[in-house]
Amino acid sequence: MEFDLSLILLALPIVFVLGWMASRFDVRQLRMENRQAPKAYFKGLNFLLNEQQDQAIDAFIEAVQSDPDTTELHFALGNLFRRRGEYERAVRVHQHLLSRADLSQDDRYRARHALAQDYLKAGLLDRAEEALLKLEGTRFEGSARLALLANYERSRDWEHAAQIAHKLESGGQGSFKGRLSHYLCEQAASCMASDDLPQAQVYLTQAMHIASDAPRPRIDLARLQIRQGRPAQAYETLTQALVTAPAAIALLAPLLVESSLACDQGPGALERLKAVYEETPSLDVLDAIVALEAASGAPSATAREWYAHHLESEPSLVAAAKWIAGEKLEHEQFHPQVQRALDQAVKPLTRYRCAACGFEAKQHFWQCPGCQTWDSYPARRVEEL
Repeated sequence: MEFDLSLILLALPIVFVLGWMASRFDVRQLRMENRQAPKAYFKGLNFLLNEQQDQAIDAFIEAVQSDPDTTELHFALGNLFRRRGEYERAVRVHQHLLSRADLSQDDRYRARHALAQDYLKAGLLDRAEEALLKLEGTRFEGSARLALLANYERSRDWEHAAQIAHKLESGGQGSFKGRLSHYLCEQAASCMASDDLPQAQVYLTQAMHIASDAPRPRIDLARLQIRQGRPAQAYETLTQALVTAPAAIALLAPLLVESSLACDQGPGALERLKAVYEETPSLDVLDAIVALEAASGAPSATAREWYAHHLESEPSLVAAAKWIAGEKLEHEQFHPQVQRALDQAVKPLTRYRCAACGFEAKQHFWQCPGCQTWDSYPARRVEEL
């Protein structure tokens, strides 16, 4: 067949025109897509800034649908779901990210960290632990360890919590001696509940060695010694606590009364408590003084004198209620009703209050039941704060 050059010359302009039209169509489509995706993204961002989370989620879903490869939008959407409490949807978003083969290694770690947070918020502690352990050696290691620590504390797994606390301390993220001491005390409490008193003493001795100025190990050890029938040792333990942890005197005062009376050390304990009270007046110390004086045979009027003395320096409704309980009123027939009203009024004042979240309780807690913060309860009652 004879080669016809004229056909080629005629075809070249046609090919050029078709190529130009195709390129114009691709550019126009690309520009349209680029305009649509940012528009949905910025619309969602605007809703988010105006705290309109429902509309923000809808806008981000629209943006993700128009560009499924946008990882940042997936992270934003997952975080929004978690903040709204829609943990199942947040999990699906982050699991979808992890299933993508084109995801960078750093984004993979980021998605795993976000997934662990989803599990934690949803209360799926086992799955959260599994996800957090896989972040060792990554840039999320520090925050993952802190989350693991909170996870183990929440599930009362004190041994694993201690391991993580040691890692955090060796990694330069602060001192965890106080927490480690609490973990040992919690293990000692479990041993005491199961009547394994020797092992409980081992834990408490270790706790005192780790945090020598912490009040809890000595207070718990004194309780253990009283239970073992060794009040003299308990009294000695508590007198040491008066020196190492003077701020906790209000907590150990009742135990000091019990142990001192059991080992005939009442007068010595009374003098110690009086000296402490003169420096720092406290309702619990005052009650301990009244109890020791009553045990020594002092008349009941002595107690009222102490409460009256307290009222001279501290405007205390609790002390006033206790003082008036022993007084003879002019209209004595109304005394029971007045006393019941006063006792009801002072109940909220005798509680302990968490300094971190404000949670109030009748008893003192070393770890707040509300916010899980350690040592957030002052040793003083609400009225004394």
